[in-house]
Amino acid sequence: MTEVVELLSEKTVVVDATVGAGGHAEALLEAGVGLVVGLDRDAAALGQASARLGRFGDGFRAVLSRFSRLAEASQEAGITVAGGVLFDLGVSSMQLDEGERGFSYRVSGPLDMRMGSPDGRGPTAADVVNRYPEEDLSRVIFEYGEERFARRIAAAIVRARSRAPLSSTNELAGVVASAVPKRRGGPHPARRTFQAIRIEVNRELEELAASLPQAAGLLEGGGRLVAISYHSLEDRIVKRFVAADPALSAITKKPVRPSEREQQGNPRARSARLRAAERSPEAA
Repeated sequence: MTEVVELLSEKTVVVDATVGAGGHAEALLEAGVGLVVGLDRDAAALGQASARLGRFGDGFRAVLSRFSRLAEASQEAGITVAGGVLFDLGVSSMQLDEGERGFSYRVSGPLDMRMGSPDGRGPTAADVVNRYPEEDLSRVIFEYGEERFARRIAAAIVRARSRAPLSSTNELAGVVASAVPKRRGGPHPARRTFQAIRIEVNRELEELAASLPQAAGLLEGGGRLVAISYHSLEDRIVKRFVAADPALSAITKKPVRPSEREQQGNPRARSARLRAAERSPEAA
């Protein structure tokens, strides 16, 4: 989003808490930001960002970290105060396109969905769909996917796994599609279920809630917090946090949506919504 550059380009130091492949970091450095500290829990993504931004020399510092460790990770990079903190939440295009990561219902792959590089650590999507009791599966799909057919989908998953454990994205997508009413057009019937399981595997909402106070505490007076979310659950957490923190004032009264031109260039940005807040000088 061009709004990210407009909001942060005049800052000396920006912490990009979800740097991914480095697109926002690159735009900020090109716009004149002196230093971008890029955090990511995915070593592969961080490697790509470092290679992409190598031309900026000491202007980019990469730290392998989930954003719930934002304050600690920033200190590791030598930063105790910043002019801006950026969150670009959700799964990256790079992760979606890599079938072996198991994020996409459109690409065949193992049921993994871990945002950190697959290394054998932490629960996977396969663990969730094959081990959770039906009631817990239904809760996850309903709460994190906002899926009205959550009970039907959970029951279908339990029936399917009783025959054999689900092991691939294709299998799971097929089970979900068989459990919901057929409809023409619109998003894939497994979209919300995959979102829900991914959020559960990565504890995304807990990560966000833990990181926002750290981000606010890192900001200098006049520093800005910018968050791009892709579903209402994330957006609600950001909105409520900004409203509850007396040191922050909202810059965006309503979430900013991508322009038609941006959506045409990047269809995955259609659901994006940006919120920004500024720390008062008195609170520094």
